[in-house]
Amino acid sequence: MKPSLLILHGAIGASRQLRAIAAQLSAQYEVHLFDFPGHGGKELPEAPFSIKLFAEAALEYIQVHHLQQLTIFGYSMGGYVAMYLAKYHPQQIARIITLGTKFHWDEVTAAREIKMLDTAAITAKVPDFAAILADMHAPNDWKEVLQRTADMLTEMGKDNPLKPDDYKDIKTASLIMLGDRDKMVTLEETIATYKALPDAKMAVLPGTPHPVDKVTPSLLAFFLS
Repeated sequence: MKPSLLILHGAIGASRQLRAIAAQLSAQYEVHLFDFPGHGGKELPEAPFSIKLFAEAALEYIQVHHLQQLTIFGYSMGGYVAMYLAKYHPQQIARIITLGTKFHWDEVTAAREIKMLDTAAITAKVPDFAAILADMHAPNDWKEVLQRTADMLTEMGKDNPLKPDDYKDIKTASLIMLGDRDKMVTLEETIATYKALPDAKMAVLPGTPHPVDKVTPSLLAFFLS
C-alpha cells in the first residue's frame, strides 16, 4: 500500500493548480488534492476564513479518507496550515513539506500582502488574472474569496496563529523549502522556522519564484520523493 500524500494549495488558489505536481508523484504516493472551504468552487463557509478553519477542514478529510503514513505538502498558505496541523494534531501526520510559506506575520506584513488583493486593481490592471480567479472559484464570487482572504490576513497580522515559540514543539519531520527567486517570502523567516523545528531539513529550489505555476514539477517531485 502506497503512503498518502495530501497536497494543500495557497491563498486565493485551488487544488487544480497543483495537478501537474500531483501527476509527478502518483507513482510513489496515493495522492490527494484538497480544496479549502470557499476555494476551487467549494461552498463558502459561514465562518470567516482562518488557518484554524482550513486546518479543521483538512483534518476532517484526513480522517474521513483514512489517510495513512501521511505526508502533507503545503504550498504557501497550505504550508502554514500543514504546520498548524502538525502543532495541534501531530498523531495524524508522518511528515510535513512546505514551499514558499510565509511564517512571519505582523500588521505591516499583512498590510503589504492585502494590497495585492485589491479586486478593483486586479480587474483593471490584470483582467486575465481576474478571469482565471473567476473560473477557478466559480460558482463563488472570486471577489468575495479575496475579501475574505484579506480579512484573514488582517487577523493574522494582529495575532499570528503560530507564534515563534510554537515551532519548537512541532516534532513532526519537516522539509522547509523556498524558491531562490521568491519575492514574497524571506530567506530569514524561512531559516528561522527551520532552525526552530526539532526535526527539520531545508532546501532552496534553484530558478524558482513564488507563483506555483512557475515551479518546475519535476524539480519539486525530486524533493518530495
